[in-house]
Amino acid sequence: MFAELLKIELFKIFKRPRTFIAFGAIALIVLLVQFALKVNGKDFVQFYTDSQADTFEIPYEKIQNGYFVCVAVLHMILIHVPLLVALIAGDMISGEAGLGTLRLIAGKPVSRSQLILAKFSASTVYVVLLLVWMAFFALFGSMLVFGTDDLVVFRENDMHIMQSGDVLWRFFAAFVFAALALTTIAAMALMFSVFSENSLGPIVATVCVVIVFTILQQLRVPVFEETINPWSFTTHMLGWKGFFYVTRDAEGATITGSVENPEALLRSGLILLGYIVLFVGISIRVFNKKDILS
Repeated sequence: MFAELLKIELFKIFKRPRTFIAFGAIALIVLLVQFALKVNGKDFVQFYTDSQADTFEIPYEKIQNGYFVCVAVLHMILIHVPLLVALIAGDMISGEAGLGTLRLIAGKPVSRSQLILAKFSASTVYVVLLLVWMAFFALFGSMLVFGTDDLVVFRENDMHIMQSGDVLWRFFAAFVFAALALTTIAAMALMFSVFSENSLGPIVATVCVVIVFTILQQLRVPVFEETINPWSFTTHMLGWKGFFYVTRDAEGATITGSVENPEALLRSGLILLGYIVLFVGISIRVFNKKDILS
């Protein structure tokens, strides 16, 4: 029965034209960035590495390869993808209420908990497909256009270098982590959707929450750094970057397969997972007690 529910929810998602807006927007943005870097990439790399130019001798001709371009694209795009996720997940329950079909689906011979889990699972599938689509254009497309070489990633006054054979697994891990982060957004949007009778409210609420916590994170105020930010999901959504920070041996050479702070990555993943369980749990509890009048 759950499998049938999931198929129905996936059909509802992908029958909406706006679902494909996200896929089109991501493809267009990635292609525009790739075109800009192909035409005028050296200036971009110089701007991107301006703070490190006085510290390191930067091999500009080797940096601009498909791996570097993909990391740059992820930095530009992933911060905006929560809006695209909220457009779909925020409509899962409230959209049914707005159409007047919520009472009908709640009257089916399935529990309300199963219904919420099916809608959440469908949102998760959407997130995964969106990231697979992004990987196709941002990673494999960039590798095709720019070729491959060692990956150089800059971090404030530090430079991390990974050999080309030690890179692909990092992108895979980063996309998996990004899927976990965006699933957190989907779970939150679904939770807001349970409380609303129209689609706009949950979408706006989700985006506003993300913006507020992102601003708190960027302010770097000590009181926020010590209390809110360590537990904010927006802080840990950026954890995918950690897969591109490496450790070095005593001679300063990169240790192949290393990650600078695996404990922080694990902690971020567990916190995001905890938020998902919390948001879905609230959704189930509230929906089970909800008086459905529409």
